[in-house]
Amino acid sequence: MGIRKILTDKDPALHKVCKPVEAFDKKLHKLLDDMAQTLEEANGVGLAAPQVGILRRVVIVDIGEEILELVNPTLVETSGEQTGAEGCLSVPGKYGLVTRPNKAKVRAQDRDGNWFEAEGEELIARCFCHELDHLDGILYTQVMDRFLTEEELEEL
Repeated sequence: MGIRKILTDKDPALHKVCKPVEAFDKKLHKLLDDMAQTLEEANGVGLAAPQVGILRRVVIVDIGEEILELVNPTLVETSGEQTGAEGCLSVPGKYGLVTRPNKAKVRAQDRDGNWFEAEGEELIARCFCHELDHLDGILYTQVMDRFLTEEELEEL
């Protein structure tokens, strides 16, 4: 395993649409393992493959008890609404006010190609939506209402 460099919002790779994963092999397994280690080192909640320079539809989300690996994920159901602070490992030091669904369900494949569904509320739903946006070249700064001020951040 290895820690990979996280690209920042100025990198053109973060603004491209990712291709689906077709090969469920050692290369994919290494990517997933490296992404998990990178996420842990960065103290983040989620990480998408384009953030480490790989233009494939791969996302990992720290759901508390474990890291959830989502390969070729799609959002299949959402409900409710939440508006809150959102940040990104690729936009260090900045936070925006973003409205997302309060509940989200995704359909994805695991590292071996098996299909499954996962759902989450609040932070997990926000993370699913945020990370899946990365796969379509969208950063939260493109969907936010506005950046939060330092005073607002201190209140969180």
